[in-house]
Amino acid sequence: MRQKLYPPAGPLRTADVVVRHVRPEALKDTPRVLLAITGSVRLDLPPGIDWLPGALADHLTSSGGALDGGHGQSTVLEWIASGATASHGSVSEPCNHLQKFPHPALLLQHYVRGSTAIEAYWKSVAWPQQSLFVGEPLAAPFAAPFTAR
Repeated sequence: MRQKLYPPAGPLRTADVVVRHVRPEALKDTPRVLLAITGSVRLDLPPGIDWLPGALADHLTSSGGALDGGHGQSTVLEWIASGATASHGSVSEPCNHLQKFPHPALLLQHYVRGSTAIEAYWKSVAWPQQSLFVGEPLAAPFAAPFTAR
């Protein structure tokens, strides 16, 4: 559903980032993963994913944010357990309106321009009413270093 919103493969002009499109099972063979987005209902994440500090990951499903996991779908907690820093999931059947899920290109764009994880996710979800954001909200690997005056 969101594939048409993925940033194009190749170097990202605004940061020292290269966008690759790989299947979830190939994440273990992908070096330095910053962002993983899929539409898979069940995540069979391979061990040993080379997550960068601050990595974001999510999947477009009906109940990825329902942490009890009783819906037959993977939850955001599986991304966190695999080493991602933050994730997004819906807490109830949201239909697959794109506005209810992170816009991949916007998410990456805001993040590499210095937004925190929660800011980048929040700016990329137009209708966040059924959303749950999980992880380290203040992760900001691309933010300018703070200097005290």
